[in-house]
Amino acid sequence: MLLSPDGVPFKQQHATEFVKEERLLLLCGRYEGYDERIRLGIDFTEVSMGDYVLCGGELGALAVVEATTRLIPDALGHNESAVQESFTQPDLLDHPHYTRPEEFRGMRVPEILLSGDHQKVDDWRQQQAAERTQQRRPDLLNHNNKKET
Repeated sequence: MLLSPDGVPFKQQHATEFVKEERLLLLCGRYEGYDERIRLGIDFTEVSMGDYVLCGGELGALAVVEATTRLIPDALGHNESAVQESFTQPDLLDHPHYTRPEEFRGMRVPEILLSGDHQKVDDWRQQQAAERTQQRRPDLLNHNNKKET
């Protein structure tokens, strides 16, 4: 893989595909990028980490490695951990998370999460993910609508 601002935007789906590979080769450019003959002579997937330029591709490579290795079975300790988070459902952010104590500085964990009703908890999480995406990243939802047309 060639890390370059010219590439397609790196997405979670790339990491999902990369984790299936036996090995990955990440090439990081420096300052002005690559000798064009590299691009022309070798068949690479070319990805960009965003619409900005860094001094080199090392930080982008680190992001690719992080996003990919966490999908390796047992890397996170529980295989479901990597399945239930932002962008694992196409273009939805993750739902809010809560820990103990049940009340912190006057803010309580939503009662539904304490109910023990797994279906209602799953429904709540899905609704919260959709609302959070609409509020914080509506571009993701608009992107989905454009795909369908």
